[in-house]
Amino acid sequence: MVADESSALVRLAGTLGPADVDRVRDALLTRLVDRPGPVLVDVAGLRGAGPAVGQLLAGVRRAVRDWPAADLLVVDPTGAVAERDARELAVYPTEAEATAALARTPMAAVLTEELTPAVGAARWVRELVTDGCARWGVPELAEPACIAATELVNNVVAHASTPMTLRLAAQGDTVHLAVRDRSRRQPRYGGLAPLTSAGGRGLLLIDTVARRWGSTLLPDGKVIWCVLHTEDESHWHHD
Repeated sequence: MVADESSALVRLAGTLGPADVDRVRDALLTRLVDRPGPVLVDVAGLRGAGPAVGQLLAGVRRAVRDWPAADLLVVDPTGAVAERDARELAVYPTEAEATAALARTPMAAVLTEELTPAVGAARWVRELVTDGCARWGVPELAEPACIAATELVNNVVAHASTPMTLRLAAQGDTVHLAVRDRSRRQPRYGGLAPLTSAGGRGLLLIDTVARRWGSTLLPDGKVIWCVLHTEDESHWHHD
């Protein structure tokens, strides 16, 4: 895999064997989490990949669909991607057409912040989230987004204790939020915590304010993400 760090382009070349699939998937996920915005994947240089290439790329696109400002477009001049997988992908026959399609799609408004796992990190994040929601015209999502961001950041501080990256993006009437840390320890959601327990409600709060949320493992950590919709705000606030 060859990535042009100055652009959104990634070229896959050579033979994609069964042992390479996980490695390429991990590299694409890392690229997508480290660099906001869509990625163009050119598969013209692959040889004999068969159905594996389409399955791989469709799986990556599903994994990042709800990440802030993330997407995957495919340049496939040779028809390497099978039709059933192409239905889940944005496939273009040339790099020029894919680039033009990318240019026609407005870039989501994005905020990215690098944080240390320190007490007080969540307070700064709440200020950042509130300001972003106001500037993007979705002030009604500031409160639920602050709740979700606080829980995600505090989870890293309490359990992962690693540097983290917060990313926030607005798309229409939705806000996408993610925190990337350097621990592969997955969050555990056990539903409603007993009233007598101390803590344990972080994921419950995220599940309450977000329409969707999840966690994606990376080679050196994970991404926990959630999506908030303006039309849900009155429902969760009333409840």
